[in-house]
Amino acid sequence: MTLLVGLPVVLPLVLGALSLAIWRFPVAQRVVALVGTAVLLLLGIALLWAVIEHGPMATALGEWRAPFGIVLVADLLSAIMVLMAGIMGFVVALYSLGTVSRGHESFGYFPLLHLLLAGVCGSFLTGDIFNLYVWFEVMLLSSFALLVLGGERAQMEGAIKYVTINLFSSAMLLTAVGLTYGLVGTLNMADIAVKFDGAEDGGRVTVIAMLFMVAFGIKAAAFPLFFWLPASYHTPPVAVSALFAALLTKVGVYAMFRMFTLVFDADTAYTHNILLWIAGFTMVTGVLGAAAQFEFRRILSFHIVSQIGYMLMGLALFTPLALAGGLYAIFHNIIVKTNLFLVSGVAYRLQGTYQLKQLGGLYRSHPGLGVLFLLSALSMAGIPPLSGFFAKFILVRAGLEIEAWVIVAVALAVGIGTLFSMIKIWAEVFWKARPEEATTGAPVMDVASPGLHWLYVPIVLLAGLTVLIGVAGQPIFEVSMQAAEQLLDNSAYIEAVLGSEEGS
Repeated sequence: MTLLVGLPVVLPLVLGALSLAIWRFPVAQRVVALVGTAVLLLLGIALLWAVIEHGPMATALGEWRAPFGIVLVADLLSAIMVLMAGIMGFVVALYSLGTVSRGHESFGYFPLLHLLLAGVCGSFLTGDIFNLYVWFEVMLLSSFALLVLGGERAQMEGAIKYVTINLFSSAMLLTAVGLTYGLVGTLNMADIAVKFDGAEDGGRVTVIAMLFMVAFGIKAAAFPLFFWLPASYHTPPVAVSALFAALLTKVGVYAMFRMFTLVFDADTAYTHNILLWIAGFTMVTGVLGAAAQFEFRRILSFHIVSQIGYMLMGLALFTPLALAGGLYAIFHNIIVKTNLFLVSGVAYRLQGTYQLKQLGGLYRSHPGLGVLFLLSALSMAGIPPLSGFFAKFILVRAGLEIEAWVIVAVALAVGIGTLFSMIKIWAEVFWKARPEEATTGAPVMDVASPGLHWLYVPIVLLAGLTVLIGVAGQPIFEVSMQAAEQLLDNSAYIEAVLGSEEGS
């Protein structure tokens, strides 16, 4: 059964190597990508089911037991995140069939896609903070290569900003890892949690916690070092933008949830109060940035930032309900934000631009696309009965229960600002007539094109998931609550890694 824990990491690495081996056969690469990501999705389902049935599971690589060897660990949170990575990998691979050019394929698009998924799954499943750093670097390498694929000027400008700030984050993370090892002599997260519980020098632990907070906050695009995201996510092919929107910042959020529930949970009055301020400013700056934009993908990029604030709000409030709301927001946002990027790609294929002022009339010509956009847009804004409403409702209720009035007010106001941005996109792209001067020379694709039909399939799948986890969200909420309770009571996680004697 513990073999399941390692397979989501091994499979993408094998698929990446296989894609390199069949470099000269693009059709075979597409088949490998589609089938391989479908298998990753099935592995995610199997892993989640196993964790629900048996509790947290761990496997030691090379038979070196923790805390001395490398350990992969799956609890409810990490299993759910692996499942989300499988879903996103599959829908993006499917979408790529109709959007990624043969030139991009020849430069290694599919091997890089698999390498990125390996980095993401490795980050979710590692039980070792140094290997967390390693998997972050795998993601940084593959994401940078995907970002510059094609070599356009805008891509290079965005990539320089992206890699510069993320290298700074990596240096901060490595420094924090080194200080942690120097203090307690171990890199295993469960072992660190046990030793920090008895640490006498709480001030040094808090300093290390702040270093991790900054490093992971940059990766998550939290305030104030989030500007690399809206400067870069709108530049690569739209399939790459969608994959980045789905997974990259969520790995940073996951790491913050993991470290600030398992390891740094002693001085929550200090650390989590800072997180609460960061959450509020992240929401506000993201939604204000989106309001000032008139480029489809830049608006969505700023809204990635604002939605990160909701997730961090759940962590900062640090109650079972708040953590469940934060996790629900992660799952909801991965699905909805990815779908909005996919819709923007179809709009581009139809009218040849992402500029709102040059778009228009899509609801009349393609009403189905308009409906699919509305489902995701209204969910993002928190309109019932879609998934975004329940994510925000849980967080607001959790805030009210502990009388956190300010952050609740900020969350509600930002929801209204999000609705404003979604209405702006709807009015400009779908409702108004397309400007006459924009019709000449635009590369419009016929709706009967087989390539366009491929693009609708993943959009319909994700829109269906958005509706499903809203209308029938009780099971999702129950799993989120179970995951939150596991995070607050980490004894089962520690026991799975170190054994009953060490974890008791």
